[in-house]
Amino acid sequence: MMGKPNLDVFAETLLELASADRDVLAVTSDSRGSGRLTGFGQRLPEQIVETGIAEQNVIGIAAGLASAGKKVFAVSPACFITARSLEQIKNDVCYSDHPVTVVGISAGVSYGALGATHHSLHDCAVLRAIHNITILAPADNLETREAVKYACCAEHPVYIRLGKAAMPDVHPEQEPFVVGRAARLREGRDVTLIATGETVPVALGAAEALAQRGTSARVLSMHTVKPLDEAAVLAAADETGAVVTLEEHSVYGGLGEACAAVLMRAGRCVPFDILAFPDEALVAGSQREIFAHYGLTVEGVAHTVSRLQQRRALRAD
Repeated sequence: MMGKPNLDVFAETLLELASADRDVLAVTSDSRGSGRLTGFGQRLPEQIVETGIAEQNVIGIAAGLASAGKKVFAVSPACFITARSLEQIKNDVCYSDHPVTVVGISAGVSYGALGATHHSLHDCAVLRAIHNITILAPADNLETREAVKYACCAEHPVYIRLGKAAMPDVHPEQEPFVVGRAARLREGRDVTLIATGETVPVALGAAEALAQRGTSARVLSMHTVKPLDEAAVLAAADETGAVVTLEEHSVYGGLGEACAAVLMRAGRCVPFDILAFPDEALVAGSQREIFAHYGLTVEGVAHTVSRLQQRRALRAD
């Protein structure tokens, strides 16, 4: 079933939480509309701070409010909030251990038609390298709702990465959302597809296509990029013998390289590949068009799995 954009669910959940608790605040940088916070501002005008286009101030103000006991969500486009204010995230939030939730909206290539200045392909990489922050990239409305509720009660910094597309429901309502534990969405024995955020439906579609060709693919939603569910990655290698990762991020420093490091440190030598964006100036276009250009599609994943199976067959010979 097709749900809403995760960004809409974030805003609805934040409004529910803030309506019940005056300590829940939003701080944003001229992003009230794009962050779906217009209704929040109308309903709770005393619980929102608008800085204008000043992302460093967003983080500094959020850290100050959090130090006074407030539950603060700092909301701005991912491409700006994790670049312009990276020093403030590192020092004012993480080093100082203030429980701010940084919300990167329109992440990845959600702003695709606006080109390179608005692509956010670095955020997971830079934040993974900073101590004391949890990184969440929910795949569907359920994961988004639970991620926001988790962040509201968190005692340490959190980063939530959100896109703009309407997202299908990828798992049952009753399935528990546990930060740091991958959600197994489909069983499989021949390969594991580990995806995060808005690439998860692509992985599920690819698994269905592969099944029609006789390949059984496990699918994991790695909604927590940090701390990574290392046990799930190792189990994928041991139980299915091949791993492909998918992410709306640079090939450098994201989910794929994190999984590769886990496998290499543990001595698991299995066919492995990363489907992400290459080190180049990306084409402009819609998210769908950019995904298609770089092979983040059902057929692109199926082709990658086919190549891994050929490599495995050659090794067996």
